[in-house]
Amino acid sequence: MSHYIGVEQGVRLYVEDVGTGVPVIFLHGWPVNHKMFEYQFLELPRLGYRCIGIDLRGFGKSDAPWDGYNYCRLADDVKAVIDHLGISGAALVGFSLGGAVAVRYMARHRGQGIAKLLLIGAAAPSFVRREDFPFGTPPEKVDDMILQAYTDRPSLVMQFGKKFTAKKPSAGMAAWMQSLGFNASAVGTYKALESLRTENLGEDLPLIHVPTAVFGGVQDEICPFELAEETHRSIPGSTLHRFEESGHALLFDEPQLFSERLTAFLADTLIVPEPIVVEPEQTAIL
Repeated sequence: MSHYIGVEQGVRLYVEDVGTGVPVIFLHGWPVNHKMFEYQFLELPRLGYRCIGIDLRGFGKSDAPWDGYNYCRLADDVKAVIDHLGISGAALVGFSLGGAVAVRYMARHRGQGIAKLLLIGAAAPSFVRREDFPFGTPPEKVDDMILQAYTDRPSLVMQFGKKFTAKKPSAGMAAWMQSLGFNASAVGTYKALESLRTENLGEDLPLIHVPTAVFGGVQDEICPFELAEETHRSIPGSTLHRFEESGHALLFDEPQLFSERLTAFLADTLIVPEPIVVEPEQTAIL
């Protein structure tokens, strides 16, 4: 089943709703859409889960207004969907930009309707490096990406796609992933980049108080593993799970392991890993 759900006057989000049972809400990364989770949408309904994939505004089949790409508005959009569908007791799964939006949702709306949280390669606490945060992407590199979004968006999407995984995908898989990025609107592509450059979730993370797992690819070149470590430190009681052979899109690099850990997380059987000890000089001040 698919829905077009109004989130504010003149703006509708496209929502894919498959299966019955415990709801699992998926928030995609930049610049793709909910279809990046198509394998989970094939697997989880057979296990008794209801998969709900939201195309963020400006991406996939959702409307692409000129404004509203800051994290607060994107989180409010998620709330509008949750309210419209009457969702409670859900697992919220956020990847990359979607992970950042999930964090803001949990802090801004006190986790309404959400029983547990899974962050995958999340753009948190900050996508870019700052004076007090030495990890992530240099801000000037994001500036270059924003400029390229104006001048040659297809090339930007193709170059970004090459860093999406650590393992070289098949030609068909690479073309499919690029197509998801090509389907994004121009305004959504560049305005979401502006939010990734400016937003900071350092104060949001400690406000999360549901069971939370953080999945990170050790070889991630987009949201380095240090971001996952910092996110884990900042969320009370969270667990951190390493994907040694994965880049950013660990669900494609290590699909079997990802599937096993995802289903274990949903079933409350995910094994808590041994604590990761980090030397004091590696710890950033948030």
